[in-house]
Parts: sequence; structure tokens; C-alpha cells
Amino acid sequence: MSIFSTVLTVMRKELRDLSRDRRTLALALFLGPLLYPALMLGMGALGEQRVKTQVGKTLEVPVVGSERAPNLLAFLATHGIKAVPPPPDLDAAIRNQDVDVALSISDSYDRDWREGRPALVEIVMDSTRRDADIPGARLRTALSGYSQQVGSLRLLARGIDASVARPVNVGARDLATPEAKRGVLLSVLLPYLLILTSFIGGAYLIIDATAGERERQSLEPLLATPAQRGAIVSGKIAAACVVGMATLLLTLLAFKFSAQVASGIGRQLNVSFAAMAQMLLVLLPMLFIGTSLLTYLAASAKSMKEAQSHMTWLLLLPMIPTFALMVNPLKSQLWQFAVPFLAQNQLLLKVIRNEYITPQIWAVYLAASLTLAALLWFAAVHRYRQEKLAISG
Repeated sequence: MSIFSTVLTVMRKELRDLSRDRRTLALALFLGPLLYPALMLGMGALGEQRVKTQVGKTLEVPVVGSERAPNLLAFLATHGIKAVPPPPDLDAAIRNQDVDVALSISDSYDRDWREGRPALVEIVMDSTRRDADIPGARLRTALSGYSQQVGSLRLLARGIDASVARPVNVGARDLATPEAKRGVLLSVLLPYLLILTSFIGGAYLIIDATAGERERQSLEPLLATPAQRGAIVSGKIAAACVVGMATLLLTLLAFKFSAQVASGIGRQLNVSFAAMAQMLLVLLPMLFIGTSLLTYLAASAKSMKEAQSHMTWLLLLPMIPTFALMVNPLKSQLWQFAVPFLAQNQLLLKVIRNEYITPQIWAVYLAASLTLAALLWFAAVHRYRQEKLAISG
């Protein structure tokens, strides 16, 4: 029997064994594809609805010393910000999340105002609370507008053109693509979820085909056949890659369908077939890398439980570039596309942002990732050639 025939035979065997365990098959194929898009788009919908709700409704702001600045409060009211009496303990109310943002008008406000000096008002909020971001930004913007308006009127009252105080007129030209601006939240979560799906997409099958067979003592008869160990390993990896590929395709299709169905949120993702094809090309090497690495690790495990213990730290690996980029954003450089997980993260961000990926980047990425996958495959084959692998217990 040729090596290729052996690979196909082992692959069919593993897929047939997996198909008998329908619960495991359902978890492998449908849990991620159905759950991840629902979570992603649900979070995006909630976030967009939260922004619309907080921006559209009247904002009630407790004001300390409201009697000192009636004109300011009248101006804020025209911007949908209503002054209300403060609670007895304002600081405690903010810490307990009873109040999002408050305004404190200094005791010297009216005196400073009459004498033409800057009058102090303080925005009181907890900057670590995300739900206070939008109310705080609304109040800060309104106060800035009031300050500019009054400053212009004071200059005009003295016969001075208000534009004199603005020697430079600053404008902004945003080059971000519409997809990038609309999908800020999703661009943080989507790469991690897709990398995770591809990295462990074949985990269910490969753990059962290695550690599971060793625990059931069915691995020794398979290794005792004349078939080459490399062909046996390749067949197991190929079967896991088939399952991982199916999971990955279902996940991408679920994202595309969900994004198109979701009103408003669908515009936050570039879900064209060209984008889906690019994502698939980015994630395929990660599927080979994850399956080969897990084959190498699970081969030495004597039980399913021992093999599954590796999943804890394997699940953390795709998080590393996501958190690293959040803490220390990096400019895109060519070397990054040769680093596992970071390369996939950067490429997926480019696809989401609808940016052009140069042939040089594709060449570096595919060469580095496929080389790593080949090395891990070779390591798995080498481990399978150890005779102690067939000994359980």
C-alpha cells in the first residue's frame, strides 16, 4: 500500500470514528460557528444601541452650586443636558454607580465671571467606568462649546474680531476606511475568535485519535501494521484538518450571514466573498499549525484527561497578540507577518479594514507559517516513531 493510500485510509477511519460520536461531532462543527457570530454581533448590536440611547435621550446631571451659573445651565439645557439637584453624598453616589457624571461649580465662579477671569467648573466622574464615557463626553463637549461662545462674545464686546484668538484653524482629514471606522469593536474581537477557531478546530478529533486511542489500547494494533508511521500521523492530521476546515468554513459563513441579516451591524464588517476568501487563506496555515502541535502534545498523553490539560494554555496563545496590541500598539512591519498569531492578527485586521495586502506580505506570511507547520508535523512524526508510544499505562 502506498503512503498516499495509507494516509487516506487512516483519515477515513478517524472521520468514521468521529461520525459515530454525534455529540462530539456537533460540538466540533456547530458550537463555534453558531455561538461566536451570535456573541460578536450581539455585542456589537448592544454597543450600538447603547450609544444611540445615551446620545439621543436627555442627560440628567447633578450640579453642585447650580445657583452660581444660571446662564451656563440654560446653555446646557439647549444641548439636552438637564441640571438636577445633587445627592447628599455625590462622591459615594458616583462610586456606587447611582450617578454617571456630575458637575461642580466653584464657589468663586460668579466673582471670577464678573471680573473676566476663567471660572472653574469640574466634571466629576469615575474614568474607569465605561458606562460613564458617553455622558462625560457629552458634558465636556457642551462645556467647551459654551466656553468658546462666551470667549467670542467678550472679544466682540471689546471691538476685537473673535478669529484673532484662533491664529490656526485646525481641520481633520480622516483616511480610515468606512469599514475600519464602523468596526472598531469587532476588529478587536473578530481576529481572536477566528484564530482560536482555526487553531483548535481539529482538537476534538486529534485528541481522541491520539490520547484516546492510547487510553483504549487501540493504538498499538494500528502501529503494528506495516504502514509507515509518517503516513499514520499524516492521516490523523489530515482528518483533523478536514474537521477544522469544515468548522472554519461554517464560522465564516455564519459571520457573513449574521452580518448581512443584522440591521446596522452588518455594515461594520467587510463580509464580501473576496474578504472571506482572504480570511480563509490567512487561517489555513494556523489550522495546520494547531493540529500538528496538538498531535505532538497529545501523542505522549496516556489518557484523554491528560491530553485535554494542554487546552488550557493553548487557548491562551491566540490572546497574546490581541492583548499586546491593546497595551502597546505597533505599526505594521514586514517582520510581524512571520510571527505566529501576531501575523494572523495583523492580516485579519487588514482584511477587516479593507486594506491592500501586498504580495511580499503574503509571501513572508505563507513561507513562515507553512515552514512552522512542516516542522511541527515532522516533530509529531518523530514522536510516533518512538516504540514506547504504543504502551499504555
